[in-house]
Amino acid sequence: MKTGGTWLGLLMGQGLLASRTRHFSSEWINMMDFTKLKILVCLVGLSCASFWFSYMNLTKLCIFCEKNQNFLLPTQTFRRIQGSFLQLPDIDCHKNPPFLVLLVASSYQHSNARMAIRQTWGKERMVASKRLVTYFLLGTTVNLTQQADITDESQKYKDIIQKDFIDTYYNLTLKTMMGIEWIHKFCNQSSFVMKTDTDVFVNVFYLTELLLRKNRTTRFFTGFLKLHEYPIRDRGSKWYVSIEEYPGKTYPPFCSGTGYVLSTDVASQIYNVSESILFIKLEDVFIGLCLDKLNIQLEELHSEQTFFPEKITFSVSRFKKIVMCHKVKPSEQLSYWNHLVTEEHRGVL
Repeated sequence: MKTGGTWLGLLMGQGLLASRTRHFSSEWINMMDFTKLKILVCLVGLSCASFWFSYMNLTKLCIFCEKNQNFLLPTQTFRRIQGSFLQLPDIDCHKNPPFLVLLVASSYQHSNARMAIRQTWGKERMVASKRLVTYFLLGTTVNLTQQADITDESQKYKDIIQKDFIDTYYNLTLKTMMGIEWIHKFCNQSSFVMKTDTDVFVNVFYLTELLLRKNRTTRFFTGFLKLHEYPIRDRGSKWYVSIEEYPGKTYPPFCSGTGYVLSTDVASQIYNVSESILFIKLEDVFIGLCLDKLNIQLEELHSEQTFFPEKITFSVSRFKKIVMCHKVKPSEQLSYWNHLVTEEHRGVL
């Protein structure tokens, strides 16, 4: 009986121990689950904080960014970028105002195109006793090495205008308005401004001739006229514009962004009115909206077409009677220019 009692006691003890072990295990599992829950809550909180921090920084840098991997980055609708210029050209327009300032929209990867332009039509020169200068409009890049390269290039050539906004296609309105702001604040003593792109060839000789012949210095705006354009509502299009961005059925008259020319007083007027204009990422349309508000009519520079927003076949006879054409490679800039000045302008570069 004693032995049986001992075994009975052992069995009862083991049962109690097993019960307590199961209870302890259950408590431990519950405790582990609660710990995991706390860790999960902390991770979610950190993720939310990280996303908010990133959002705030992207909002500062990215005003209207492109869609990337099906994720649309934060957007804003500022017309102007606040703050100081990061890079400025070396010119004093008060002492020696240029007749024509050519503002070329560019970006970091277009360094070869900028060099080609500096060596050809963008080189500072006198045409018909009128001074012409060319400057490049750039935004910033998140790559610090690339930004350092831009700073070095600016210090070397003294021809870059830059402010702090991400350089993307959908920020062209900001880039153009940066150029307009620079003209308004630093070079409103000039007579004319041309906004164009790095893949455009400009015959500065013929442009200067036509501007002098036009004999207009105020409220003048010209280029390749677009008078009856409709917003593109196809989401797959590069030029897609939502109804929220622009509810109208047609755009007001505007000129192709590949190249347009305006008298400098219009640049200041556009700058002043821009904050009251509905923002749109298509910079040429946005400028057209400003002109519509200002009641400034678009005009033809010449009775024949001189602005070509597409690529055209080169010949000296044809190019000596155009102002600009589009889709020109850096190597073609050099070739076209050398042929033009050699045969038409006695090699005067």
